[in-house]
Formats: sequence, C-alpha cells, structure tokens
Amino acid sequence: MKAQKALVAAVSVCLGVTVLAGCGNDSNKGSDKSSDKNAGKGSEKAFDGKSADEIAADAVKATRDAPSVRVKGNVRQPGGNEIRVDFQVDDQDRCTGTMTGQGAKADVIQVGQAAYVRGDEKFWQNALKGQPGAEKTIPKVQGKWVKSQPGQAGIEGMCDKQAFLASMDSDKSERKGMTKGDTGEVDGMKAVALEKKQPGGEKITTYVATEGKPYILKSVTEGGKQPGEVTLTDYGKKVDAKTPPADQTVDPKVSKS
Repeated sequence: MKAQKALVAAVSVCLGVTVLAGCGNDSNKGSDKSSDKNAGKGSEKAFDGKSADEIAADAVKATRDAPSVRVKGNVRQPGGNEIRVDFQVDDQDRCTGTMTGQGAKADVIQVGQAAYVRGDEKFWQNALKGQPGAEKTIPKVQGKWVKSQPGQAGIEGMCDKQAFLASMDSDKSERKGMTKGDTGEVDGMKAVALEKKQPGGEKITTYVATEGKPYILKSVTEGGKQPGEVTLTDYGKKVDAKTPPADQTVDPKVSKS
C-alpha cells in the first residue's frame, strides 16, 4: 500500500497547509496591528473589528468543533501531477470519499474501525508495485472493496477528522502575519478573506464565514511549488457511510493466496 499511503499523505499535508495556514488558537499581538491596518473596507464590520489572528483562532475552533465536514480540493505537485480529494468525515468514525492522483482513482469508506478501499487497475498497480504476486492479485481486487483496518488502509490522514484538522494547524509559525481582505461570497455564504504571502512568492487566501459560526469555507494557494485550493462544506451534515455488500468485498489475505 505504499503508493496509496504516499497519495493520502501528500493530500493531508498539502491540503492541510492550504486550509489552515496562518490559523491557530494563539493570537500574535505583534501582527495584530498590521492586520488591522491592512484590512479591506468590506471587512471592517465583520467580526466586530477583530484582527486577522483573532478571526483565525475563532475559525480554527469552530471548524475543529464541527461534528462533520466535507473536504474537497486539489493540489498540483511539482512535475505536473494533480491530486484531488472529495471526502465527507465526522467525529463518529464515519467517512466516505474519493481520491485521484498519479493516474489512479480510489473510493474509500470507513465505518467504525473497518475501512474499505475500492481502487481501479492503475491504483492497485501503484499500490502493489514491486510486491510478489501483484500480477495475480490485481485482477482479484480491482473494482472490489478491500477491507482493512483504518491504519493499514493508509486513509487515516483523511478519515480521522480530529487528527486531520489538527495536522492542518501543526505549524504554528504559519499563523503569523495574516491580513484581512475584503468580504465576499463562497457558494452563497458571506466570508472574509484572510491573506498571507509566503517566502518564494506563494500567497494563501483563506475565507472564513462571517455569519453563523465562523467556519473555514475555502482556501486558495497561488504560486509556490504546490498551488491548489480546497473547500470545506456540509458542516454538521450526516455522513452516509455504510458497509459495502459482502459480495463486493474481498479479503486481501485470501486474494494474495
């Protein structure tokens, strides 16, 4: 499963940095003044004059406290490969999603402590590359749901909601130096933009809801080595994850025999 783990790890790291870069639970007093000074006119009334750092802290807390969320996005890696994900996950160990990259596609379901992966031929070619008996195993597993434990499936980065969101805020230095941009809309919801320019010409813009709970709605990374964008939607909605039918599920141990 090395290829699968590498794919998910790349998604987790890249989208994590994209979504919550500059956000955290601690405010940076040194950057608050510059954030307020650079605030766009459209955002002056949003959050009652809070600084970018304070808005970011509110957004992180609201997003992490949400019982469920849908994460959809893409990351373009050096060399031209594009990784795409569309996952719905909750805090009750339910998860459904699709991930593509390296010319492969896989669907994922997690129900409790059981995880299921259904990959196409290219996915299993990547995943089983170099393993003995791969040529015989691939026809048996492609297009089928392969059951494993979440940790063994390599999907823990996306299907563990709390761990995934925590990983997106792991680098505290990325919280510093945010500025407020103008307010606008993301999928019909009003949002304020939090902007940050990174070394190397990378710019990150994160949109936070200004009405209701301050959820993170979208983030866009421009420039840099891994540009892309991600949207977070369907907060609090039920994740419809069901165990696949037995006749569509295979045991990887049996398939390798």
